[in-house]
Amino acid sequence: MTTRFGVRVGRVYEDRTLDGEIRVLVDRVWPRGLARASADLDWWCKDVAPSNALRKWYGHDPSRFDEFARRYRVELDEPGRATAFAHLRGLAAQQTLTLLTATRRPEISQASVLAQRLEGENSTG
Repeated sequence: MTTRFGVRVGRVYEDRTLDGEIRVLVDRVWPRGLARASADLDWWCKDVAPSNALRKWYGHDPSRFDEFARRYRVELDEPGRATAFAHLRGLAAQQTLTLLTATRRPEISQASVLAQRLEGENSTG
């Protein structure tokens, strides 16, 4: 019997919803208005976040999301990000992983791109 854990995407401002989930912030910049002491996180993985140049170019403009996702997937193969991504892959194999972002629309964020890539690897491997 194989246990399959999921990868979820959410906002860092939301409360924990699952017992045993691993909550990881994947933003490069600490979320505005959130005190570090009150953040319900297991880890802040800023090393997997998009580059500042890509993040600023994108600006969460929905019309740029597809190109952002394409460029970000390329960045994920860079050594530092690849190492951080491999760590996320390991976490997702152990428990449900919730990737958190501060953006108002997590479905068009780096968290969504990461979740798709993790789920894609999980379904093929």
